[in-house]
Amino acid sequence: MEGIRNPREETQMRIDVVGRNVEVTDEIREDIQRGFHRVARQVSDLAHLEVVLREETNPSISDSQIAAATLHLKRTTLRAEEASATMKHSVKELEKDMRRQVKRHRELRRKRSRTRRLVARTRGRTV
Repeated sequence: MEGIRNPREETQMRIDVVGRNVEVTDEIREDIQRGFHRVARQVSDLAHLEVVLREETNPSISDSQIAAATLHLKRTTLRAEEASATMKHSVKELEKDMRRQVKRHRELRRKRSRTRRLVARTRGRTV
């Protein structure tokens, strides 16, 4: 059955993971791929996600593990940064923040298109 595809394999958002003063292990890379899968389903295949992992070297900062993400979309760029005591927790919080931003961005775009159609209909034009 060549024609049947798994819907999970169809979303191919490009994800780059960079470590600054941190070694990016395969486990962290897999966690990022798995976690941002929900974001990848909601955006275009042309979207590009950059995740930067770094460690704050100042010993007085307790939340020293920092994860930052930049999602490049067609017309906009979304950014998020999270810090915690462990890198895994930082990545998890980063995923939640990006999901929230992507959802809000999609809702705003839908709202705009609905409003434009409504305005065009009231003026007697069809869109």
